[in-house]
Amino acid sequence: MERELCIVHANCQGEPLIDRLNLCPDFAARFECRLFTNYVREPIPDADLARCSLFLYQYLGPQWNELASESLLGKLPQTARSLCIPNMFFKGYWPTWSGKAGFDYRCELLDGYIDRGLSEDEAILLYLRTDLAAKYDLDALLRETLRLEREREARTPIKYMDFMEERLGTERLFNTVNHPGPRLINHAASAILRELGLPEPDAAALAVLGDPFPEFEQPIHPSVAAHFGWAFAGPQTEYQIYGRKLTFARYAANYVLARKAGVTDFIGFLQGADIKI
Repeated sequence: MERELCIVHANCQGEPLIDRLNLCPDFAARFECRLFTNYVREPIPDADLARCSLFLYQYLGPQWNELASESLLGKLPQTARSLCIPNMFFKGYWPTWSGKAGFDYRCELLDGYIDRGLSEDEAILLYLRTDLAAKYDLDALLRETLRLEREREARTPIKYMDFMEERLGTERLFNTVNHPGPRLINHAASAILRELGLPEPDAAALAVLGDPFPEFEQPIHPSVAAHFGWAFAGPQTEYQIYGRKLTFARYAANYVLARKAGVTDFIGFLQGADIKI
């Protein structure tokens, strides 16, 4: 029997979400999932939209033009079911993160030290010794990122913020600002299946899938962790960095070395043999 088409219009969170949805035998037997990656503006053929039975999407506003959610929803058959799903994002662990283009995993504070013309050693030492709690209102920044995420959550019936806030201080929930760990991805997948009237995945099967984004754990500045009392992010904590284990200090040193060398592909730098420290 031919399966119905489920279109998933999402960012990098879409693939691990599909993996978890397919752990439900009823879902896997009924639907064939096709992922269209939203942030690279991957087009969705009208023919696929016309035969779509289930449309799972992260909300995109009118500025996305033909890929805006309202535009895509208008092309679905009347019989299709649509469900807005979470697009989880959290700056709380990285209050100085910046999405500015030209370098991956930017830190505005460290960039400022580098751009002032400090030497590699000076920039690294100053950054490691900076108490971010004395320089920024970390509590206010945390409240703001949570407020913005509550606004995003309001668009979807899949609720995760209470679940997230209950655990923020006791376990690391995100690997990067938009790479949630297994706890949140599993929660979202289970909630989507409940919303569809289908059974949740078996806990043991979910555990086998492990971390949805295991390659890179963005290190957390120890002064941020100390301010909030996060025991999972101290100075000696080792993070998974593309096959290596690095402390925050070693990661920061490589960030400075890469910036000073004019590297623009920091991910490639960390993945390759160029890593120095």
